[in-house]
Amino acid sequence: MATVADQFIEVLRQAGVRRVYGVVGDSLNPIVDAVRRTDGIDWVHVRNEEAGAFAAAAEAQTTGRLAVCAGSCGPGNTHLVQGLYDAHRSGAPVLALASQIPSAQIGSGYFQETHPERLFAECSHYCEPIVTPEQMPRILRTAIQHAIGLGGVAVLTLPGDTAGKDVAGPAGEHDFLVHKGIVQPPADQVEKLAGALNRARKVMLFCGGGVKGAHAEVMQLAHKVLSPVGHALRGKEWIQYDNPFDVGMSGLLGYGACYEATQEADLVVLLGTDFPYDQFLPGKNTVQVDSDPSRLGRRTPLDLAVHGDVKETLRLVLDKVEQKHDRSYLDEMLHRHTRALENVVSAYTRDIEKHIPIHPEYVASVLDDVAADDAIFTVDTGMCNVWVARYITPNGRRRVMGSFVHGSMANALPHAIGAQYGAPGRQVISVSGDGGLGMLLGELLTVRLHRVPVKIIVFNNASLGMVRLEMMVDGFPAYETDHEAVDYAAVARAMGIESSRVERPAEVADGLKRALAAPGPYLLDVATDPNALSIPPRITSEQVKGFALSAGKTVLTGGVGKMLDLARSNLRNIPRP
Repeated sequence: MATVADQFIEVLRQAGVRRVYGVVGDSLNPIVDAVRRTDGIDWVHVRNEEAGAFAAAAEAQTTGRLAVCAGSCGPGNTHLVQGLYDAHRSGAPVLALASQIPSAQIGSGYFQETHPERLFAECSHYCEPIVTPEQMPRILRTAIQHAIGLGGVAVLTLPGDTAGKDVAGPAGEHDFLVHKGIVQPPADQVEKLAGALNRARKVMLFCGGGVKGAHAEVMQLAHKVLSPVGHALRGKEWIQYDNPFDVGMSGLLGYGACYEATQEADLVVLLGTDFPYDQFLPGKNTVQVDSDPSRLGRRTPLDLAVHGDVKETLRLVLDKVEQKHDRSYLDEMLHRHTRALENVVSAYTRDIEKHIPIHPEYVASVLDDVAADDAIFTVDTGMCNVWVARYITPNGRRRVMGSFVHGSMANALPHAIGAQYGAPGRQVISVSGDGGLGMLLGELLTVRLHRVPVKIIVFNNASLGMVRLEMMVDGFPAYETDHEAVDYAAVARAMGIESSRVERPAEVADGLKRALAAPGPYLLDVATDPNALSIPPRITSEQVKGFALSAGKTVLTGGVGKMLDLARSNLRNIPRP
């Protein structure tokens, strides 16, 4: 007779799940044993359940399919919470199994008792217990549909004794929602959008992650309305490539003329973005297009809210938009964008080949050159976000993943593990800070155990660089941000992972090529300058003493890699009178 655990795993297989990330033991034992006995699904043993949740999130974002993680009762599943917050806020379809103490003991203060249905309520669309065999498989299928359909996390709690009971009935077959439908905007909203675009003299398009798959339509609209096109960090990979209208990125990591373009436009069109920093938005003359109605207007007042998929909305509106002929606003923003990059690039590229400790900008720039055209980059929160945002060039095939909404440290390596499982034939590169790597250092053992061929590039400045910068620009002395240097290459070698350390700029290119060419996992530890971006060239003493978010565009205007070349190329495309 099959058990509830057997049926649980059978339903996961029906939903296309291929692995479960977690730490075995205790109340999870029936589930783990069911995995052992089921073909087509594996258990990926991680060292911390938090990493398992991060890995599941990255696999889901890589494949677009449901991914699963699990934690045993008490501490086992409370470890999941950080990675689940990240998955949920990123919209990654993840199912988490939070195993529970014996059902008869719930509410008694039993050993390791927690209440997962309370703990995970805020970081999930669905969080329910399975306490009787009769609830299976309906509750599991309901949870799966929530995760896939709404985009985010669903959590189920399951006592170990319930998992070991005989099933109440057969699982049967079930057709799962795998691909979500496309939201078509109402016709009247399309008409209003066309009217707004036609009336405005200066239109600016600001793009987020929701423009995925809509690159051609955004370019067509930009050409019609002669609009500069800027982006948030999550929109970079989908819109910056092959974009003659590019004016850079806004926000705390921003660069170029994106901020100025939003402030000077008659109409700002937010396309598929939930950009959280309202200080960088104009607060007026704004239209928003999004497939999620809950996002409409929650960052800034709107003149028009359009509920629809970006690609579908633009497809419907393009024929209704009149061709504009006045290029003055667009050309001025392109010139400003180029000047802004020219003014800052030299400060971070001068004598870079001789600078010791190594400029992290240089490392990122070389990495951009030698990485595969379809590489997947996972990036730690902090200064690594800056290097990837400015130096990794998108091309429509590369992917960049990070904890861009939740902002958790230590995400890059476990994200890389999940991304590599989701895309086994692609090059996966973990852009790790030494602070983030140290926080979940045990996941190097996960990489070694499963021979996951990720490439780990450690930007090792012996400092919490972003926190250090934040303190300094707030006028505080950096305190408890710096620590003794650690040779992570030696740590990796002790774990059985091939590795090397680079301390001189002349060694960077060969070190990166060697790491990326390795057939298995490889860690390259690069000793980088902790003072990078601590005093940018345009910061004023007043800004150092009293930094506000609105000054972030000045404070963090550092090097931007090949973006200057791109901007100059776009200027050459401006028609001459």
